[in-house]
Amino acid sequence: MALSPGTSLGPYEIQSPLGEGGMGEVYRARDTRLDRTVAIKVLPTQFATDSVRRQRFEREAKVVSSLNHPNICTLHDIGHQDGVDYLVMECIEGETLARRLERGALPLDQVLKYGTQIADALDKAHRSGVVHRDLKPGNVMLAPAGAKLLDFGLAKPTTGLTSADALTAAQPTPVTEEGTIVGTFTYMSPEQVEGKELDGRSDIFAFGAVLYEMVTGKPAFPGRNRLSVASAILEKEPEPISAAKPTAPPALDHIVKKCLAKHPDERWQSASDLGSELKWIGESASQTAVAARVPAARRLWYQPSRPLTATFFLLALIAGVAWWQATSKRSRPMYFHVSVPFAANDMALSPNGRTLAMVAYSAQTNNYVLWTHEVGGQRTNALDGTQGASYPFWSPDNKFIGFFADGKLKK
Repeated sequence: MALSPGTSLGPYEIQSPLGEGGMGEVYRARDTRLDRTVAIKVLPTQFATDSVRRQRFEREAKVVSSLNHPNICTLHDIGHQDGVDYLVMECIEGETLARRLERGALPLDQVLKYGTQIADALDKAHRSGVVHRDLKPGNVMLAPAGAKLLDFGLAKPTTGLTSADALTAAQPTPVTEEGTIVGTFTYMSPEQVEGKELDGRSDIFAFGAVLYEMVTGKPAFPGRNRLSVASAILEKEPEPISAAKPTAPPALDHIVKKCLAKHPDERWQSASDLGSELKWIGESASQTAVAARVPAARRLWYQPSRPLTATFFLLALIAGVAWWQATSKRSRPMYFHVSVPFAANDMALSPNGRTLAMVAYSAQTNNYVLWTHEVGGQRTNALDGTQGASYPFWSPDNKFIGFFADGKLKK
């Protein structure tokens, strides 16, 4: 039975549902003692007598409580009341990576940022002796502060395949198959599909599948049913990232390909090494961008074969700069401070410098929307009809804001 708003579980007052899955229902609640918003995960009463589900639920509490990392969801409390078992966790404002991928692939800088954070979270778990076993976009939250890894309820050795019917059943969306394979089919490692012993390298395979989807916007191992997905995982290689995304760095293609190696010994052997490679790509991209801005003419000045030309060019440049400084009237730079009651991103300032457009989460719509703020003012307004907005930009006449949502360009 769903919990209605106003229901109390210990000192926690239920406010609204946030979601549900195979392992339980999640609600937004208020901690009446500390006056803070929390997320409460409840094991449904119909599963209270299911020993397997209860064990997973209790295991998740123990596992999460042992991990302290900025990119892993924090566990605050655990409780039992009137036959209801519940976990109390931090309430993360944002959207799941799965929800974000519905709008297509992520920009490269976000892929590297979130990818590095997920790798760091996996490294923390693996060093603590914990294998996630169900890493997928639905278990990654994208918050203003970064990515957060969720749901350690399946962190245990898995069992093997027991039914051919389970493989041939249609699979419109990733499903956690119960009683056969524990985990989500689309992101399983080959050894997980075969029911073999698992270690952290199985998570690295799943992470490679997630990373591939973040870059290309499509799954690494597509299929119409579980059998075709399992066959692809065991026998096929995904299309190279360079073919689906020609602008992606070749090093990123190499990283993902090594993550998705069929044999565990051929993959990255630690999430730490994997995270370091992603950081290196990000740093290299930044350095390349800086180098691209260095004028090519600067190399000409120091060629021994052209000293006279270089001297005249340098003198002309100095004279031109001096004349421009003496005759031009440069507009003064504008500085302003904006204070808004939420974390915002993807900001765009209007051409006239008067209005700031930004993307931020709206609790009212449970989605990201466009907000506007008048520079120098106090009010911040949410714009109707902009759910799922990203990458805002202004028209030259300051009259319209363009943005992307639902795979379309809107204004």
